[in-house]
Amino acid sequence: MKVAASIKNFLLSLAGFAAILLIWQLGVSFTSVGNLLPSPWAVAVRFVTMCTNTVGRKYTLPMHLLVSLRRVLIGFGLSAASGIVIGIAMGRSDLIRAIVRPLFELVRPIPGVAWIPMAIVWFGIGETAKIFIIFIGGFVNIVVNTFSGSRQVDENILNAAYMLGANKVQAFFKIVIPSCVPYIFSGLQVGLSTSWMAVLAAEMVSATEGVGWIITAGQQNADMPQILAGIIAIAVTGLALASLMRLLERVLCRWRVRGS
Repeated sequence: MKVAASIKNFLLSLAGFAAILLIWQLGVSFTSVGNLLPSPWAVAVRFVTMCTNTVGRKYTLPMHLLVSLRRVLIGFGLSAASGIVIGIAMGRSDLIRAIVRPLFELVRPIPGVAWIPMAIVWFGIGETAKIFIIFIGGFVNIVVNTFSGSRQVDENILNAAYMLGANKVQAFFKIVIPSCVPYIFSGLQVGLSTSWMAVLAAEMVSATEGVGWIITAGQQNADMPQILAGIIAIAVTGLALASLMRLLERVLCRWRVRGS
């Protein structure tokens, strides 16, 4: 039944995608939309061309994607490591929560793109500024979800473990961490998406390579096929990253999966 449902969902998704392409093509062919958008075929041709020929000085589209992904992996890795530690510390320690949470709640509403001017002033227009923006983009979501998970740990189970002779270190790694893992993965998945969005915003402001730069270069040249090809590359890569994160969650958390 699950296989049949999966096939059905895939076919419905495919039909929806085909319908969008058909509407797009009809709009370009028979309405004034054609003055604003190229046809799907023109975008597809440009996408393939960008995959085989350089866009800008030296990189093809796949290489621009790799540049962006490298930045995301560095910034996201830093935000994941620090966000998980701070989230758990805030959830399990009253002292740390009292000190850190007011500062965190002050920073939390600030969107990642708002940090771009500050990042440029602090770090210039090099890689450090971009990684900082990515770090901020993923950090908040990871802390929020990890903190929520650490507060949901069943205190009765902890007390039972202590009564059976477990010390605090054993209880932390055997009970607290496993209880937090689904929430951590929830934060990681959202954080990865926001980090991906953050690097694109950073590249649109100050970069000479990357997928964000491709879109900015297309805007400057009024090259709509290049802009749409870049957007498609962003969408496909973002979907792939989210899918990989869900797969990793299923593999590492077989006992408790949040759902798709």
